Amino acid sequence: MGSDSIVRDPSLAPDGHRKIDWAAEHSPVLNRVRDEYLKDGTFEGLGVGVALPIEAKTAYLTIVLAEAGADVSVASPGPFFVQDDVAAALAERGVTVYASSEADPLEADRELERVLDRVAGGRDAVLIDDRAGLTRLAHTTRKGLLPRIRGSSEETTSGVAKFRAMEREGVLEFPTLAANDARCKYLFDNRYGTGQSAITAIMQNTNLMMGGKRLVVLGYGWCGKGIARYAAGLGARVSVCEVDPVRGLEAYADGFDVLPALDACERGEIFVTATGSTDVLTREHFERMRDGAILANAGGVDVEIDVDGLREASSGSREVRRNVEEFDLEGRKIYLVGRGLVVNLTAGDGHPVEIMDLTFAIQALCAHHLANNGHALENRVHLLPKEIDDEVARIKLDAVGMGVDSLTSEQEEFLAGWRE
Repeated sequence: MGSDSIVRDPSLAPDGHRKIDWAAEHSPVLNRVRDEYLKDGTFEGLGVGVALPIEAKTAYLTIVLAEAGADVSVASPGPFFVQDDVAAALAERGVTVYASSEADPLEADRELERVLDRVAGGRDAVLIDDRAGLTRLAHTTRKGLLPRIRGSSEETTSGVAKFRAMEREGVLEFPTLAANDARCKYLFDNRYGTGQSAITAIMQNTNLMMGGKRLVVLGYGWCGKGIARYAAGLGARVSVCEVDPVRGLEAYADGFDVLPALDACERGEIFVTATGSTDVLTREHFERMRDGAILANAGGVDVEIDVDGLREASSGSREVRRNVEEFDLEGRKIYLVGRGLVVNLTAGDGHPVEIMDLTFAIQALCAHHLANNGHALENRVHLLPKEIDDEVARIKLDAVGMGVDSLTSEQEEFLAGWRE
């Protein structure tokens, strides 16, 4: 077991190993990155702290980094994002894991602090972050470790927003790469990954059909676009709620109704939030919903649905299916899937393996880039260099037996110039 790992039940490891092996088998991009880029000695003796949901794809990323020479420690952004069998298997494979599905919020923060202490306590380190969890603690309760951290890469839209806020305030103490803003991340992970996995989680946990249902997507960023696309593909009648008029117009042009949220609440049957903001669905909305409405959050923060307000508005609640809680509002029933947390992780297995293969190839190369260049970067948010993004796409196309053309020198000259 990873030297001082803390997991809920080590005996669960066999199931976790099977999940990790399946992910490894279906990760051709990360495997090629491992073989062609990560074996150059960059990670030898370096600490790598990881804060990501503990499931099979994350586990395989950390194994790849450990095999490249890094001393890897991993924790989860929260206990609801921990698969205990995967955590146990990962610890058996030599990665230090601090994660349990039974941890309370304070213990979850302590697990992240343990990661920081281990990876940056006496050597340089890079961080792979989710929702800026490790970075937040490094800038508050673990400030003494800041000089050892070469940089971090951020997985989520909401986390990148937090980093940009830190940059604006002048408090960011190391450079960060917005891994989420890489094209090979958001165009696939946020759109196709969230679209498929969120809709799958809702259907599997409710055992209800999607065809014919009125589904309301709140937020039409890349995640919302994916949810709308997959729901419509299954026959749902989709409405979109937005605060950005251009995105609202885009949703209209894509064939969807665009309505204010309060109006949509009167007609919707399934509501999926995907904004990265707070109080998207509140008591005011719940009071307008029809009997049997289903709520789920697919956004990057856990406060998009006001679960406390829903609980206060109801006369009682009960679990009617695994991961489905029923609330009684004066005779109307409202159902919440996955506790109002990110539904594809709390009530499902997360994004498809092939999607996370792209994302984690990006993350591995972000860590490699920071390990080599972090000391030379300014303490601000940086985009992943375009050539890295392009290389990940080329590797994926090659893995599926496809490819693209290259510009001729004449075409490059034509596109770069302005003279006739």
